Amino acid sequence: MSLSGNAAFRRLFNEIGTVDQVGIEERVAKYGTRSIKKAAKVQGLKLAASMVDLTTLEGKDTPGKVASLCQKALNPHEGLDCPPVAAVCVYPSMVKHARRALGEDSGVRIASVATAFPSGQAPLTTRLAEVKAAIADGADEIDMVINRGAFLAGEFREVQDEIAAVVEACGDATLKVILEVSELETYDNIRAASFLAMRAIRPGDFIKTSTGKTSLNATLGNNQVMIEAIRDHYLDTGIAIAMKPAGGIRTAKQALTFLIAVKETLGDAWLNNTRYRFGASSLLNDLLRQLEKEKTGAYQAPYYFSEAAESY
Repeated sequence: MSLSGNAAFRRLFNEIGTVDQVGIEERVAKYGTRSIKKAAKVQGLKLAASMVDLTTLEGKDTPGKVASLCQKALNPHEGLDCPPVAAVCVYPSMVKHARRALGEDSGVRIASVATAFPSGQAPLTTRLAEVKAAIADGADEIDMVINRGAFLAGEFREVQDEIAAVVEACGDATLKVILEVSELETYDNIRAASFLAMRAIRPGDFIKTSTGKTSLNATLGNNQVMIEAIRDHYLDTGIAIAMKPAGGIRTAKQALTFLIAVKETLGDAWLNNTRYRFGASSLLNDLLRQLEKEKTGAYQAPYYFSEAAESY
């Protein structure tokens, strides 16, 4: 990193503060000790299901696969009292097929990854054109990736200007800004990137941990760093930013622990799918499995539930 880059980081850390890594790890370890039973557990499982962005992001995606994904989004499991998921998340070329399958008034939103997902390594004009094309085809939400190279070089204005350009291209569509936490490497950098993104986006837009395409995705630790940044930003500005951990959350137990973190850090106002989402597909089936267990007293085999898509 250049001297100017180091100076940029020092200035930002002096402004927003740094992260107590030991404190973060101790706090998230305590979330796992909370016990949720019976009616509260069922409520938590249904809440988590309503927060899922059901995702397929494969090179072999087809219109038929996306249509099946949309049907599962609308009705996760026949005969089980489970709400629809929050959204389906697909590549831009699949948006029109998702819109055809969902119709206009289903309540399930269509999210599309854009801006040269997952690398972000394309000219800005190309990335903006991809955003506009996805929205024209019916996307309600855009999941963009930040320019990690610019961030790590300390070129913060470039990062924010690019996010602002995507905000403008989104129009009324919700924006989720993916930090790709595994490439930011430290909690301090995750906090810094969170603040840079939040200062460039609108109330109700999201910051998001990961693309799901790297070796390390959402963890309780990096989720905690980001929701604490959201809390601090809200206390400073009154602007409520939403959060989406993505990748690596595969079990109902994990999801409930993430929701405990949200409740104890941000409060009940964030316990809904307009302010908190899970980027996942395999998670939904485990939530359904646990709901079936609470209903019948017996676990069903995993194959009892239809597949969603990939293990994102």
